[in-house]
Amino acid sequence: MESVQINPIGNFDSWESSKLLELRQHQISECLGQKVLFENANIRLWEVVLLTNERLPFRKSNRDCCWICMTNALAISRIENGQINLMRLKKGDTTYWQSENEQTIFDLENIGEEILVFHIMEFREIENTREPYKNKL
Repeated sequence: MESVQINPIGNFDSWESSKLLELRQHQISECLGQKVLFENANIRLWEVVLLTNERLPFRKSNRDCCWICMTNALAISRIENGQINLMRLKKGDTTYWQSENEQTIFDLENIGEEILVFHIMEFREIENTREPYKNKL
């Protein structure tokens, strides 16, 4: 994955007014994707499918997650702090992020000519700890 910051943290000048309004009105989903593919006590596996120019509205995450891109795609993601990232995704790209009990609010928009498909694995807390699932096996 190639990612380039195209708007810095704290700068909302280039943001569309509709996106700012969405944040101000707290129109924020707790679902990381559009569809749950699998769920148990340890993980929840989400699917995201975005056609060209389709957008996944703002959502929040406060759990450790990883994702894998299933297609080649071009996307932008806006973060509640003003940062906007341009991402060139390749099939098979993966990323892991650790929340460290911090909430992140973001959106995702497919600005490429191909369908964007990826899966997000959301790790749940186990036995009231922040230890990853793999350490409990």
